[in-house]
Amino acid sequence: MNSYDAVVVGSGPNGLAAAITLARAGHSVAIFEAQPTVGGGMRSAELTLPGFQHDICSAIHPLGMGSPFFESLPLSDYGLEWIQPDLPLAHPLDGGRAVAVHRSIAETTRSIGGIDGQTWQRWMRPLVADWPKLATSLLAPLPLPRHPIAMTRFGLRALWPARTLARWSFRDERARALFAGLAAHSIMPLEQPLTASIALILGILGHAVGWPLPRGGSQQIANAMAAYLQALGGEILTGVRIDSLRDLPSAKVTLLDISPRHFLTLAGEGLPAAYRQKLSRFRYGPGVFKIDYALSEPIPWKAETCRRAGTVHVGGTLAEIAASERAMWAGKHAKKPYVLVAQQSLFDSTRAPQGKQTGWAYCHVPHGSTVDMTEAIEKQIERFAPGFRDCILVRSTRNAMQIQAYNPNYVGGDINGGIQDIRQFWTRPVAQLDPYATPLKGVYLCSSSTPPGGGVHGMCGYHAARSALRYL
Repeated sequence: MNSYDAVVVGSGPNGLAAAITLARAGHSVAIFEAQPTVGGGMRSAELTLPGFQHDICSAIHPLGMGSPFFESLPLSDYGLEWIQPDLPLAHPLDGGRAVAVHRSIAETTRSIGGIDGQTWQRWMRPLVADWPKLATSLLAPLPLPRHPIAMTRFGLRALWPARTLARWSFRDERARALFAGLAAHSIMPLEQPLTASIALILGILGHAVGWPLPRGGSQQIANAMAAYLQALGGEILTGVRIDSLRDLPSAKVTLLDISPRHFLTLAGEGLPAAYRQKLSRFRYGPGVFKIDYALSEPIPWKAETCRRAGTVHVGGTLAEIAASERAMWAGKHAKKPYVLVAQQSLFDSTRAPQGKQTGWAYCHVPHGSTVDMTEAIEKQIERFAPGFRDCILVRSTRNAMQIQAYNPNYVGGDINGGIQDIRQFWTRPVAQLDPYATPLKGVYLCSSSTPPGGGVHGMCGYHAARSALRYL
């Protein structure tokens, strides 16, 4: 193999982002990927029947458009096309009712209704206007006070536990349920501090950039990034498994889009004992149970609003969602789980044969779970969409450990690369001034186990590459 300025292990959004950042700076770069295709959590495949294209992990990408790094890339020149569903998000409630996040703040205010709608509008107008400032601070190693007024305005509510903020701020169950569904993306009990921040960020993004999906599947994001990297002179070697850092060719810097656990294996005894001990204490969170559906027709939601949304949060009330997220944290499987549903084929005809549809759903489960949650998930969907089971042609399921087997970065099925609570939000994987640097000279971590954490935004890879560029 050749010698390079930089080598990158792993071709997820952060590995590709790191490689692109280094290549843009004029350095020779090569990515090594164990799987036959690039993408990490951005892959798509025919998991059920021929002609049905499913997103294996990530599906809806508010941060794909809201990330400062992604915004800087000319990915449309390399085939990436974003589709905006009619509604970013719908949240059904019993009785055929639903509440929704619209692109328009005014429309969302009307959907929530009453004084709670006015509260939402009062919160969101300044925060949406501030998003360009907030993005550079929140999607960074540390929330440095580059924009103190914007950060203070956000932080006054973001630091709260989502359940507390929802109960104190909203009077009606509609608004409380909507906020709870947004906050549950944190994969933490809603009684924990900072869970409100996830709800606020996702709400802001719904208005600022939408919750888009890529035409043809999430694989198209990876393909566009890979094509752009190659246009910059970067190399990509797929089907090459790296079992030790010694397997890599000569390079001035090495960036690893891998979990701390995987890094311990790759580095072997080369890491100092104290650092190894710190990495071994890194905490991984609950996992997910995932189902992909080939459907004969659209999901028959009772509420018409849900038939217009790219994403549907299925979980009922604030109390029900809080109970579901508390259960998985305690090692239990919720009888009525909070379920995230995406219906990409309603807006992207490339995802299924004519007249047919795809469905994408998952719920949170305890770390390392092997329990089959199919029945519990489908009961929840049937609750708000009677007749759903009659639409199922074929289903493909993965429990938390099967998800880890597919992608070793998802330890125990944890798709966020580690718990993102107040103890491990900015100090991931260890507490140090440069979270990407390691004790090994020229070796950096760039996975979602580094700040700012999980999501398809590429900012972990971007910041790690910036750290490597300072070394170079």
